[in-house]
Amino acid sequence: MSLLKPIYTDKPGMILLTVLTATAVIVPVFNLAFPEGHALHISTFTMTLIGKYLCYALLAIAVDLVWGYLGILSLGHGAFFALGGYAMGMYLMRQIGDRGVYGNPILPDFMVFLNWHELPWFWHGFNWFWFAMLMVILVPAALAFVFGWFAFSSRVTGVYLSIITQAMTYALWLAFFRNEMGFGGNNGLTDFKDILGFSLQNDTTKAGLFLASAIALGLGYVICRYITQSKLGKVSTAIRDQESRVRFIGYKVQNFKLFIFTFSAILAGIAGALYVPQVGIINPTEFSPLNSIEIVIWVAVGGRATLYGAVTGALVVNYAKSYLTAAFPDAWLFGLGALFILVTLFLPRGITGLLRKKEGQ
Repeated sequence: MSLLKPIYTDKPGMILLTVLTATAVIVPVFNLAFPEGHALHISTFTMTLIGKYLCYALLAIAVDLVWGYLGILSLGHGAFFALGGYAMGMYLMRQIGDRGVYGNPILPDFMVFLNWHELPWFWHGFNWFWFAMLMVILVPAALAFVFGWFAFSSRVTGVYLSIITQAMTYALWLAFFRNEMGFGGNNGLTDFKDILGFSLQNDTTKAGLFLASAIALGLGYVICRYITQSKLGKVSTAIRDQESRVRFIGYKVQNFKLFIFTFSAILAGIAGALYVPQVGIINPTEFSPLNSIEIVIWVAVGGRATLYGAVTGALVVNYAKSYLTAAFPDAWLFGLGALFILVTLFLPRGITGLLRKKEGQ
């Protein structure tokens, strides 16, 4: 089976990739080619906001892969997202050099403020982009692998596994708030200057980050679709539906779970790494358990076990969130909760369930 064959037979996926490709071309071009005030100009703010949504969509795909196709309701993927973001943030902090408030060429400003005298060992290497990208992948993967190995080997399932994943996220949330951890405490990492020598304040750089986010989402979707249509995906779906029978047949269920869980953590880490330079900050609030719950809501609203539904849910919910936080800042959480309840009651297969029902799937 070729990598693209599952896409050819995936009509909604083809539509998604077509729209994504058009968006990846139109948004940066309209931002750079047309001046402000022109009817076709897309503002840098709008481009950055859409870029952030694309990162969220990639994160939603990662959650749908483990929840929709494997049956693991992970309430901890916000942690993998945040770890990827911190790895990118550490690289961006090292690029500041002596341009910080305190002018120290080695130590970030928060370390100077806290009277640190030398760079912690775990910060070494982050002045190189390739090393930072390696950590974006390896750190979330390592955490997911170790956590998954113990959890799946112990056959922890269902609500107990969900609670443990949320406990993991909560523990990291508390740890990263501490100044002595060396990650900026409650203020996190911010005041980034450039990436790969390009200023982050430049519209061209922001357009490049937008394009990178679109490409990552497209590739993430294609790879996940390939996985779900392969033997690995079929076995994973069987594990979701009847784990005991799959185990009885002779499959090592924990190995399948471990691979999918680790791969989804890598996708979440990449999403976090692309998110940080676009929003300009990463702090411990990204580890908040509420964030991980929101991701699950995105997938539920869009439609589980579809991938394109996860993308749809992430875009719809976050657009609604952006609108409601501006229009009704004190009531947006109620709006989000009402959306989730309405979809659960009347659209149990999510928004995209309407499309699948129409097609007789």
